[in-house]
Amino acid sequence: MSRGPRDDRPQQGRLAVVALLATCLIPFAAGTLAQVGAEVSAGPRTPYFRDVTREAGIDFTHFTGASGELYFVETVGAGAALFDYDGDGDLDLYLVQSAMLGPKGIEAATFSPRGPLPLSDRLLRNDLDPGAAGDSPPRFVDVTEASGIRATGYGMGVATGDYDRDGHVDLYVTNFGPNQLWRNNGDGTFVDRTREAGADDPRWSVAAAFLDYDLDGWLDLYVGNYTNFRLASNKRCHSASGFPDYCAPGSYDPEPARLLRNRGDGTFEDATARAGVGEPGYTLGAVTADFDGDGWVDIFVALDQMPNQLWINQRDGTFVNEALLRGCAVNAVGIAEAGMGVDAGDVDQDGDLDVFITHFSQETNTLYLNDGAGGFEDATQASGLGPPSWPYTGFGTGFLDYDNDGRLDVLVVNGAVRFIPELYHARDPYPLHEPDQLFRNLGGGRFEDVTANAGPAFALPEVGRGAAFGDIDNDGDTDVVITNNNGPARLLRNEVGSARRWIGLRLVDRHGGDDVPGATVEVAAADGAVFLRLVRGGASYVSAHDPRVLVGLGDAEGALRARVRWPSGRIETFTGLPERTYTDLREGRGVAEEGGG
Repeated sequence: MSRGPRDDRPQQGRLAVVALLATCLIPFAAGTLAQVGAEVSAGPRTPYFRDVTREAGIDFTHFTGASGELYFVETVGAGAALFDYDGDGDLDLYLVQSAMLGPKGIEAATFSPRGPLPLSDRLLRNDLDPGAAGDSPPRFVDVTEASGIRATGYGMGVATGDYDRDGHVDLYVTNFGPNQLWRNNGDGTFVDRTREAGADDPRWSVAAAFLDYDLDGWLDLYVGNYTNFRLASNKRCHSASGFPDYCAPGSYDPEPARLLRNRGDGTFEDATARAGVGEPGYTLGAVTADFDGDGWVDIFVALDQMPNQLWINQRDGTFVNEALLRGCAVNAVGIAEAGMGVDAGDVDQDGDLDVFITHFSQETNTLYLNDGAGGFEDATQASGLGPPSWPYTGFGTGFLDYDNDGRLDVLVVNGAVRFIPELYHARDPYPLHEPDQLFRNLGGGRFEDVTANAGPAFALPEVGRGAAFGDIDNDGDTDVVITNNNGPARLLRNEVGSARRWIGLRLVDRHGGDDVPGATVEVAAADGAVFLRLVRGGASYVSAHDPRVLVGLGDAEGALRARVRWPSGRIETFTGLPERTYTDLREGRGVAEEGGG
């Protein structure tokens, strides 16, 4: 997540990176954060995204619990989830909150908390008018108390999935401390089933993702843990300039992840050792998908200051970490980077899943292109995504087709974790803020920075962390919820995508659930255009996304069909699909392919 005095990576590696990037980074080295922010804010009158947070009734500010102790955990949270908890066809919002840290009372907090005490996570119901989709922003109502959710821990992230297969989406919340599994009762309320389900992890958990790794029809759970940091063992660290600063992760030992196998009776068993995924690592991001095309879901893990992990499913309940073998453990010059956020998608439109990871400043974010057999190549510099990311520390990220031209674009939420010297010396109250970024896919594996046109919210002085993606107003384009460390959550509504043709798909498995992480859909038009999309498990950073598949059709023409590879291994084709609406595709009702499950 950061590099500081304790970072022990080889100096030769640093010089190699600098030599590789120097020719394309000169323009960025000359500019300051303030100058970049000014450029961003000078966009057109009609931005790609509009901040409708207040209009939508969202009033939430994350609280770090800082009191001047500079506890390492303070800068890491927190995320959000977009999911339909009440089954009414629109996306509701779950926002993760943190709490006061250490022995001092809340009156000693550096920043005053907003909201009733004790602070807790919030559940906001979307009361979107079905007949007004796209014409007005959604309206969210806080239903936390009525829902029964009492999440007052030091929150990090959230994952969504129907773990008990009752047709209602449940929540798994990661914390600095014990996690929580909230079972959806289907009547607007939730109940804490953590202990009964055996789903707890008392360590510092950050990433989490539901997946069906053994193809038994039940959602299992991957929990990524970070470091063994404890308040009592907090260390005093300093910046390179000598002023007090937050520590780097290398100050503490990494923790192993945990894989929980769903028994199918409402409980989980710890399958970490048997599956072989317990290798310690500074886990911040994880995404689940079938990266090698064998029909079994794998796990890609973005590690902080350590080589990434790519756990390839061996189809017998075990995994093998093949990241180094497959070319995605380190970057093109052999350096392990500080991985935070991660996403998977077909960015070069060649029918396989590529990977994008956000990193610490002066490392660049990294794009790995899949060769079709699960091998990867670092295409960062050729893509144009490297140089613009050099000054910033990226966290939440995602592939989204914001303009519905059929190509997956990239959004990155930025925010430092160690004090920015210029801001610190200017006495900025929280000197970690950086602008967010939006990159448009030009085709051929190339991107351009279009942040200047993205909207004023991208230039706000905030400390970005989570990014949750989904069509909040059901108008056929992708909106985004951004969460900020020690700052407000923001709803950015897409203003441009729905003007183009699109198709929306809700995948419903054979058990009636619409949470099918790891499923892929190929939408094909009569003119030969094909678009591959993934139902993501995990992805971004500490956040969960709209499980529906939204495909911008660009210039594609003619009748549409969808080829779905279900997590069960079954492959089916559906035809006669209408545009500009969401259609349910139910497993078992398409035309099945032989040998596909």
